[in-house]
Amino acid sequence: MASFDAALPQFEAAGAQVVGVSGDAWQALAAWRTQNNIKHLHLSDFRRQMLPAYGAIVTDEKSPIFRYPKRAYFIIDRNGVVKYVKVMDNPLNLLEPQEVLAALKAAGVS
Repeated sequence: MASFDAALPQFEAAGAQVVGVSGDAWQALAAWRTQNNIKHLHLSDFRRQMLPAYGAIVTDEKSPIFRYPKRAYFIIDRNGVVKYVKVMDNPLNLLEPQEVLAALKAAGVS
């Protein structure tokens, strides 16, 4: 997440806002942001209302991580239209900010 903070000026120059969404409670998320000096906005979806709508949660009831959020990246334009989706199968795999910036440019969102 720190790499996205470092790239905030590039996202802002492209007319984009970086927003993280977590399945953690807001209190835990606030503490994590403070401990890690994260600057960009993070929202809590502790009640799992947004994550399923975007396919960013494990929905297999047989899975030991049922209802566990997946690491995912979205580009949503100002009208709420999803222009880019990348849901990671492995939560340890991270996209670099440059990959998301390239997708932002390719999607023509500004």
